Amino acid sequence: MPNPQASNVSLPSPSNWSIHADIAGRPVIWGFLTINSISGRKVSGTINFRGQPQPIEGNWNEGNLQITFNSPYAFFTGNLTMFDDAPISTRHFLLSGRLVMKQPSPQAGQSGTWVASADVNTKLYPEAGKKLLAQSRKSLPPVGVFLTSDLRYRLPQQSSRI
Repeated sequence: MPNPQASNVSLPSPSNWSIHADIAGRPVIWGFLTINSISGRKVSGTINFRGQPQPIEGNWNEGNLQITFNSPYAFFTGNLTMFDDAPISTRHFLLSGRLVMKQPSPQAGQSGTWVASADVNTKLYPEAGKKLLAQSRKSLPPVGVFLTSDLRYRLPQQSSRI
């Protein structure tokens, strides 16, 4: 993950995320989400499900920790949660929500769910997500954090087969 900037935004930026999407109840695809910048409420970056990064643009609402963004093939909405794992000095960020496929996708009109995860080393980046500490959950994070983290840390030649 690139160096997250300490700022007035809870969401680390720039940041790389692993993402998994289910459409119409079927697990469809794994990929990568890159948030290049958050300026005010505007989010920009890329999403890559099939080997070719596609641009995204959207909005980030710091007050309710909600993100919305469009890609060329889908509209995504989601919320941010965070989990601290103190024994390994890791702060897990989890975005999850709903998506609706749009033209020119052959699945246009179908909806589904998505989950994306990123993490930072709390020793290297103590400020990243610090505002969320009071809101973080005390229980274990959902399995999506571990599944998407596994994807992000695979060797490049392994992840290209997904």
